[in-house]
Amino acid sequence: MKFTIHNSDPKSKARAGTLTTAHGDIQTPIFMPVGTQGTVKGIHQAELHDPIKAQIILGNTYHLYLRPGIDLIQKAGGLHKFIGWEKPLLTDSGGYQVYSLKGMRKIKEEGVKFQSHIDGSKHNFTPEYVMDVQRTIGADIMMAFDECTPYPCDYKYAKRSMHMTHRWLERCIERFDSTEPHYGFHQVFAPIVQGSTYPDLRKQSAEYIAGTDRELNAIGGLSVGEPHEDMYAMTDLVTDILPKEKPRYLMGVGLPENILESIALGIDMFDCVLPSRNGRHGILYTRQGVMNMKNAKWKEDLSVIDENSEAITSRVHTKAYLRHLFHVKELLGAQIASLQNLSFFLWLVNTAREKILEGTFTEWKETTLKDITRRL
Repeated sequence: MKFTIHNSDPKSKARAGTLTTAHGDIQTPIFMPVGTQGTVKGIHQAELHDPIKAQIILGNTYHLYLRPGIDLIQKAGGLHKFIGWEKPLLTDSGGYQVYSLKGMRKIKEEGVKFQSHIDGSKHNFTPEYVMDVQRTIGADIMMAFDECTPYPCDYKYAKRSMHMTHRWLERCIERFDSTEPHYGFHQVFAPIVQGSTYPDLRKQSAEYIAGTDRELNAIGGLSVGEPHEDMYAMTDLVTDILPKEKPRYLMGVGLPENILESIALGIDMFDCVLPSRNGRHGILYTRQGVMNMKNAKWKEDLSVIDENSEAITSRVHTKAYLRHLFHVKELLGAQIASLQNLSFFLWLVNTAREKILEGTFTEWKETTLKDITRRL
């Protein structure tokens, strides 16, 4: 893998780069649509190409391990072939899903024992086994197995969890470095900074992760309920420590305003289920602001959904029609909304990249934030 920085913003830590992987180049900063179970919900792979223009998507180790199972994925020749996606893929290790299984899992030094949310069957994830599963899935970028601490989280727990995550990381690295890819292309391993919202722990974890000298570094354990100010403070601290010449991935973030502020803090990669999840609930993101399409105010509005959208469905169909689709619970409503939101998120990061290359990112960000956060 190769990461090239083309330009940096003179008034912030924002940078525009190119991340070269085995399945193609990724222009950063980038937003990665989440395809948890081998699909971005309600979106066909052809639509991920156009209008969404996705350069990389995510799969989730926990969910794919349970269904369809790694044996079938291996028979298919890896996740790329199984889902018909020839561009880069990243797999989350399942650490966040384990965190969300409260009451159905036990976290110990050797790993995590958990019950499936599907049928209650019992399973065991160790750092070594998670590396093996991700090798079999065949993502271009594999994430370390970590513990995502909740918010709020007391200091002692956060410190104990961070050190265990570091010990798990050592085991992940040993397994990753002692095994080979299954499908003949290079895979990248990424460690994850933890430490909750405690600056000293975040500093310690970032220094530890930087010392592992991997090709890509991630920041986890944020966007889990903490105030945005704390998220930005921890991100700012960590990006000052992580190597500047390597890409930085802020996991699970988030809202459009979170993305722009975090780009300014030196983040290159983002993912979140929010665009498609909120779209399925009628929340639309546009360049003019945010709309709730279930509101009665759109009932007789015959103007198009978003005349500036990359998605043709938003330039053709009216707000009244989309509101009608949600009102009668037609699946097409969720699809149109998801296309709109994902197209908007990719437009946002692509435009941010253009402005960084031009040297005008900071001024553009301040103006754009006022527009895109407006409630319509």
